[in-house]
Amino acid sequence: MQAQMLAPAATLVLWSLIMLLWTAGTRFPAMAKLGASIKTAPPGGRGQNLEGVLPDKVQWKSHNYAHLMEQPTIFYPTVVILALMGPNAGDITIAWAYVALRVIHSLWQATVNTIPVRFTLFLLSTVCMLLLAIHAFELTALSMGGNA
Repeated sequence: MQAQMLAPAATLVLWSLIMLLWTAGTRFPAMAKLGASIKTAPPGGRGQNLEGVLPDKVQWKSHNYAHLMEQPTIFYPTVVILALMGPNAGDITIAWAYVALRVIHSLWQATVNTIPVRFTLFLLSTVCMLLLAIHAFELTALSMGGNA
């Protein structure tokens, strides 16, 4: 069951890389339309410098990639803790729900990007993350004899 707990994390890593490729695949052509490229970018340039330069719809992919580098950073160690401590079937289901919600959130933000739906997806994934974190805490507290 421990390996099954790691599969959602591996899937989210892969999805994050897909979003990175999608970001590049939309950003570079948009930059080319403006006559810009990474070869002509000034030293120290950052993706944030493209805000207001590239169309918002192009930037949405980048915004989502940045989001995938935020909250999921606590998902990964939580999944590892659960895998090491012995997850239950509910943990695995919740981890997959978290990943599914993050993928749907990505697709929504990258294409439609209306805030009420996006926020709802984020909130639901956060509830999944909270449930996983609570169980990881409980398992580690139990392993210490309940003295956490």
